[in-house]
Amino acid sequence: MDSVHDHARVSALGELSRFRLELYASLSARADALFELTDAVLCADGPVTSLVDLTLVAEHRRGHGAMYDALNQGRVEPERVRRAVASLPLPRAADGRIVLAVDVSPWLRSDAPTSDQRLFCHVYGRGKGNAQMIPGWPYSFVAALETGRTSRTALMDAVRLGPADDATAVTAEQLRAVIERLIPAGHWRPGDPDIVIVADTGYDITRLAYVLADLPVELVGRLRSDRVLRLPKPPRLPGTTGRPPKHGPEIALDRPAT
Repeated sequence: MDSVHDHARVSALGELSRFRLELYASLSARADALFELTDAVLCADGPVTSLVDLTLVAEHRRGHGAMYDALNQGRVEPERVRRAVASLPLPRAADGRIVLAVDVSPWLRSDAPTSDQRLFCHVYGRGKGNAQMIPGWPYSFVAALETGRTSRTALMDAVRLGPADDATAVTAEQLRAVIERLIPAGHWRPGDPDIVIVADTGYDITRLAYVLADLPVELVGRLRSDRVLRLPKPPRLPGTTGRPPKHGPEIALDRPAT
């Protein structure tokens, strides 16, 4: 007997199989060893703390020598992987819109002093709850959000930030690349609602909106609760004396009357 659930499961397995084929095709050197290493990471019983431990996972059918050879000599085509990710079914908000979230998360490398291009990453909730600066690699992530509470997100892209990188410029280029992959994949068509981009405090929303003005996007950013904004200065009426104001009335977020 067939049911709706059976068809949905078959469709999901088909999407997974197609993605695995694309992932394998993007491995241009040492493909078999890298592919099994990826399966070992996904199928490990707990957090991966050692590369050698991955060779003991059943999905990795080669020895530890093949694992090191894959990491040293293997090659991956990242753009092909990104296109494969963009072609997968995309979660949407309740109204059918695409909602993308951007944020920076560090990979802390405090015990690796020889790691190249480490930065001091701002970390919360460690020690006595005080913010700390810990050496590590900051990564800029773009994820597609969905309605409801879930512990899973559809990660669309990840880029490591270097010491000389402008975070806003990197984010703008990253968002443009993600959206330009989603449109050919058929996730957005002319006439659809604009894609919503959600950003946390610290992003220059005005600059991002200016740089991405040619794309079908709307940006939503969070502001400090005590932020003070200024409206445009009012037109100067005839006969008004005195020095003209440089700014208009203020909007203080902690004073609702403004």
